[in-house]
Amino acid sequence: MNATLALSALVAALAVGGAAALGLASTEPAGAAESERAASAEDVAGHWRFVLASPGGELPFGLTLAASPGGLVATIHNGEERIRASRVVHEGARLNIDLAPYDSRLIAQLSADGTRLSGRWEKSAGGDKLVGLELTGTRGDAPRFALKATTPEQRARLDGRWAVQFSSDESIAVGQFEALPDGRARGTFETTLGDYRFLAGSFDGNRLRLSCFDGGHAFLFDARLDDAGELRGGFWSRDSWHETWTAKLDPDAALPDPFGLTTWTGKVPLAELAFPDLEGKRRSLADPAFAGKVRILSLFGTWCPNCNDEARFLAELHERYADRGLAILGLAFELDEDFERSKRLVQSFKRRHGAEYPVLIAGVSDKRKASEAFPALDRVRAYPTALILDARGEVRAIHTGFSGPATGAAHEHMRERYETLIEELFAEASADDEE
Repeated sequence: MNATLALSALVAALAVGGAAALGLASTEPAGAAESERAASAEDVAGHWRFVLASPGGELPFGLTLAASPGGLVATIHNGEERIRASRVVHEGARLNIDLAPYDSRLIAQLSADGTRLSGRWEKSAGGDKLVGLELTGTRGDAPRFALKATTPEQRARLDGRWAVQFSSDESIAVGQFEALPDGRARGTFETTLGDYRFLAGSFDGNRLRLSCFDGGHAFLFDARLDDAGELRGGFWSRDSWHETWTAKLDPDAALPDPFGLTTWTGKVPLAELAFPDLEGKRRSLADPAFAGKVRILSLFGTWCPNCNDEARFLAELHERYADRGLAILGLAFELDEDFERSKRLVQSFKRRHGAEYPVLIAGVSDKRKASEAFPALDRVRAYPTALILDARGEVRAIHTGFSGPATGAAHEHMRERYETLIEELFAEASADDEE
């Protein structure tokens, strides 16, 4: 399993039985019950610095709890990104924070003095298998890591684009890092499968530490800058993945064109590809209900953060172009073959992103099985993969992966290419109508 595969393979869903799953009911001190009954929403409201116990060390992130008439509202601070939890259940001193669309959860209990939360982040790897990390939280708006102010010369050694080599991956990734005067740092990694989202942390002139927690992924990067200007470090994901990586400053570092990685075989027409809709009715991809002057077919998974980024973009395209004839169809590849579970997650995914376009349940996330389920492609390399068809139903472009907002200019460039292509295909369709 390589680094880019690790990005798409980290999948999530949750089925836990509350505080008992953490052993809280049996280990609770005698005075805790009184603390639970006294704890109100205001008692836990405020900013918290949470730490996941990664094998590579502390994996920190911020979270704000705010009291509202409807109960507590939780918001994850993931670098520049803000992610609102789908639901917070507050019972006494216990908190269950549901993190849709990844169907994962933070489960924690407030200490008797109200200064500490402890518990676990849990999610499912499909079926009954649960994975996760131990969790602690302390009050206050503390930085992710200890900060040390840096000089302009030190920051210049980090700022910019980097050619990155992960130890388990033959292909080059691209790192984008920026050091700030107070010691904070931010950035991301781009790969042919997608990006590592908003990373935030610290740089002290020598050591770079970055973390990401978005509800579905838990990433930790820890590297040191040597005298030759090369970064050398480790990457940890959740509790089970670790590898080393090196990087060199390279302003020309770039990935291959995402529109040239996956090909249409032409062996299987759309009419022969059929999958169940959310009501269980089998529907062909040539169904007139999915037709339009221009079409986008998105192979995605609700568990995939890059797919969630893509869904927000597709929802924008649907709003802007549906009246002009653009039709979008999602093909969901989920963690297991449980149709009802997949249906529930897809419905939650659509609500969260305002995705009004239809979605079919196409199969499971395993790429080999997905390639078998969708043999019209040479293979499924990444989630998401988007196919763009013209008004005649011919595939005109295939985009592998997705560059999310964390990639900055790469994200904007990708959006522009989509929009330009859509406009060109609209123009072609209009010209055909006039003939």
